[in-house]
Amino acid sequence: MTSEVVIDVQQNEISIALLEDKNLVEYQSEPRSASFSVGNIYVAKVRKLMAGLNASFVDVGYERDAFLHYLDLGGQFNSYEKYLKQVQSDRKKLYPFSKATRLPEMKKDGTITGVLEKEKEVLVQIVKEPISTKGPRLTAELSFAGRFLVLIPFNDKVSVSTKIKSGEERARLKQLIQSIKPKNVGVIVRTVAEGKRVAELDSELKILYKRWEDAITKVQKTQNRPQLVYEETSRVVALLRDLFNPSYENIYINDEQVFNEVKEYVTLIAPEKAGIVKLYSGNVPIFDNFNITKQIKSSFGKTVNYKHGAYLIIEHTEAMHVVDVNSGNRIKAEKGQEGNALEVNLGAADELARQLRLRDMGGIIIVDFIDMNLAEDRQMLYERMCKNMQKDRARHNILPLSKFGLMQITRQRVRPAMDVNVEETCPTCFGKGTIKSSFLFTDQLERKIDRLVNKIGVKTLYLHVHPYVAAYINQGFISMKRRWQLKYGLGVHIIPSQKMGFLQYEFFDKKKQLIDMREEQEAK
Repeated sequence: MTSEVVIDVQQNEISIALLEDKNLVEYQSEPRSASFSVGNIYVAKVRKLMAGLNASFVDVGYERDAFLHYLDLGGQFNSYEKYLKQVQSDRKKLYPFSKATRLPEMKKDGTITGVLEKEKEVLVQIVKEPISTKGPRLTAELSFAGRFLVLIPFNDKVSVSTKIKSGEERARLKQLIQSIKPKNVGVIVRTVAEGKRVAELDSELKILYKRWEDAITKVQKTQNRPQLVYEETSRVVALLRDLFNPSYENIYINDEQVFNEVKEYVTLIAPEKAGIVKLYSGNVPIFDNFNITKQIKSSFGKTVNYKHGAYLIIEHTEAMHVVDVNSGNRIKAEKGQEGNALEVNLGAADELARQLRLRDMGGIIIVDFIDMNLAEDRQMLYERMCKNMQKDRARHNILPLSKFGLMQITRQRVRPAMDVNVEETCPTCFGKGTIKSSFLFTDQLERKIDRLVNKIGVKTLYLHVHPYVAAYINQGFISMKRRWQLKYGLGVHIIPSQKMGFLQYEFFDKKKQLIDMREEQEAK
């Protein structure tokens, strides 16, 4: 199986696609201005104590207060609290972390009111992004994740991933980390550290420890509260940190700055793989070039088609996700009803496992498969689903089919599910229902090119249009595109883009920055 990552960096958002054998299996898209990412650390203020919930609401600067439960304070909360006071007592000289005192662990049956009070400052980390009407979820047990190790301040344990089965290797890693780790920190050794040399692990441990020191330095020097003191690495690098494996063949990026970030990171963790990071410089949009746009438009939405006419209907509710499996017009007489039901259900299990990763659906998922009479068929379907979900990094649990033919799945929810709207709002009437004659569309484009070139002074421009419109503009011995180039200069370029609606268009300058030429008033 070949794996490739394609990263589309736009002016307002970054989209990341993971392909396995050219098939889209994971997709993330978020605004470049997005904050409150999982892993960010804040010095925040307690706003409200909820004794009934044994929890508190904390201000981290989000529109809704974040949630912090007593059990999420962690066993070392008192140590953090004392060290925070020591750090803030002297704004000029940082109190050394190596001299910090580790206090006895907190009791697990304690109460929030016995530990926190209103307006108290706490050092917290986001573990779950804001979802729907809920604010972020917090923990006071901080951690700094790297590729091989996770560093936990005020902990003294060294834990090794249970996925490393060799007892000899587990003992080697544990002894190695014990000998190199700084005082007052604990370390979790991740699965990918298996077989790594001491130099690699020591290098990453120093990087993670430096991040903790930088965060504490920021706490000492700033007085505004709430205050972001540690920001998780960029979305691109964070995804690669968790996903990266030696089987990657290529990482394509269409932005030079992000390309340099990723290249630097890959060079750091796997120098022999630095060559797989490639800068994409083609004129065709990067997602179109790798057939990702078409897969996104066919894979999201309420109805998802898969092989031989069968399809899934996926509904998202506040409490859960519901999936209905339909055979459509798929009928094979030679297999009979039971054989058809099994084949449709097995195909649905394959597609559903992909959809869960692709949409990052979390919480409770209920799947209504087609009824099957044979117990061995129901067991085969359950085993197929479990096997398909082995590639999923999110924690999950799958139950066998119930007597109603329903499968219950729970999947870790860290951020809102990806819900890409594949329906296109009319770009000409903006949903009003009346448009100018489509025959005059190219005249409208020419007027805007004339304005850009002769009034605004743009010398090089890229016009992104639907592929059908691009074909029309390019047709003929002396095409419309050629006439525009002769009239307005050779800097006029027509780019077919699968992302565009039929009469939709976007102008970009030579730096690939969007030029807003929408004129909604024209549609009235």
